[in-house]
Amino acid sequence: MVDAISTADASGRLNSSTTMLASNFETFLTLLTTQMKNQDPLSPLDSNEFTGQLTQMAGVEQQLLTNDLLTSLLSAQSAGGLDNASNYIGKSVTAAWTATEFNDGKASWAYELGADAEKATLQVVDSKGAVVWEGAAPDKKAGLHTFNWDGTLKDGGKAEDGGVYTLKVAATNATGAKIDAQALIQGRVTGVEMYNGAPYLVIGDSILPLSTVISLNEIKAADNDTDDTENPNVPTEEAAA
Repeated sequence: MVDAISTADASGRLNSSTTMLASNFETFLTLLTTQMKNQDPLSPLDSNEFTGQLTQMAGVEQQLLTNDLLTSLLSAQSAGGLDNASNYIGKSVTAAWTATEFNDGKASWAYELGADAEKATLQVVDSKGAVVWEGAAPDKKAGLHTFNWDGTLKDGGKAEDGGVYTLKVAATNATGAKIDAQALIQGRVTGVEMYNGAPYLVIGDSILPLSTVISLNEIKAADNDTDDTENPNVPTEEAAA
């Protein structure tokens, strides 16, 4: 499997490759010039060999030009990615992303069930991977639902503002068979940022890659006062301690 690389990584590799090629090109020219100056008049450089060397030199020069072109294309792609992502600002999106900050006494997610569930469990996990809260999902019907966590921890304490948490969801039907379920981030896009050459969207207390967006909708004027991390069309359910 080929690993994906970011625009910044690709640009860095191209710059490194271009520097090495340029150095080799200069060295090649120096050696060829020295060879021409010091060749034996009685045994001149074979024309076929000379032609081959010129061909190699032309190939290196072409590679340098190609690298310059690729660098320009990557720069344009990076700028274009930011411009394209800015079109999401002010719109409501749903993204396959689960990380968000706990601020102002709550953290908000959405979760989706593929079918009606007999049992649906939610887990809030901290940045260290520890489950800090677990409970029954407030709605077990098929579809998209909103979940707000008030910061109550399993040990009875309270989460502190600024902590990053993720949501996990698991569901089964009446026979105990697993039901497709996923945690999501949903809300209005308020900003765009670039990280490692890739555009990220700001939604409430979440910063998520543009590539995770699975749904995009216009927001009506009447919905502008709705909380940024909640779907105005889905009733809010508060987490039980």
